[in-house]
Amino acid sequence: MSIDVTDNDFQSQVVERSKTTPVVVDLWAPWCGPCQTLGPILERVVDATGGRVVLVKVNVDENPGISNAFQVQSIPAVYALKDGAIVDGFMGAYPEDVVSKFVEQLLPSPEEVTVASLIEDGSEEALLMALEMEPGNEDAVCALAEIYVERGDNAEALLLLDRIPESDRTRLIAAKARVQIDPDDDYEATLDGLLDQVKADEEARQAYVDILELMGPNDPRTAAYRRKLTARLF
Repeated sequence: MSIDVTDNDFQSQVVERSKTTPVVVDLWAPWCGPCQTLGPILERVVDATGGRVVLVKVNVDENPGISNAFQVQSIPAVYALKDGAIVDGFMGAYPEDVVSKFVEQLLPSPEEVTVASLIEDGSEEALLMALEMEPGNEDAVCALAEIYVERGDNAEALLLLDRIPESDRTRLIAAKARVQIDPDDDYEATLDGLLDQVKADEEARQAYVDILELMGPNDPRTAAYRRKLTARLF
């Protein structure tokens, strides 16, 4: 089974989906003979993974945006995406044994399956085991750091987060670990009090930024307070 994808839904159906499940993209056209040969082979091979890999088909005649993004020179062209990025690909029609090897290398290893299972368990013990196997796993690091923050082990949480690159996810958890104010506080009084200190005091500046992280982008006050911070710093 395959999914027809267009320029309009490529981001959600392919890029975002690939962050949880490997996606094979088949770029084809109705007039392309080799495409008609390769298509059924791809469907059989991907179907055999039992949902562990997803196949999407893109008609290049109807979706020039996707074709241009992949810089397609000829079809059939097949690309594999994992974690939002292209990891492999080929052009032309290949026999089923070659296609099978292409798809098989997208499947998670036994170790990856075990790590995923431990993360799904979500207990501290399971997450520690996952990190023994894969020390830089973002999901495991963030889940364990959340546990530490919830029980007040904030320094340990921050140390753990240092293992992985900073992201929106890690910044929010770190902010929870560093900001020690009443969760029922509306933050405005604290932010106003910090504003005069942010230029000269690094700790005050970090506290101010952390509170903005906790407020989040959907809070209508966040943008206004970010502008106030910028004005004070520059």
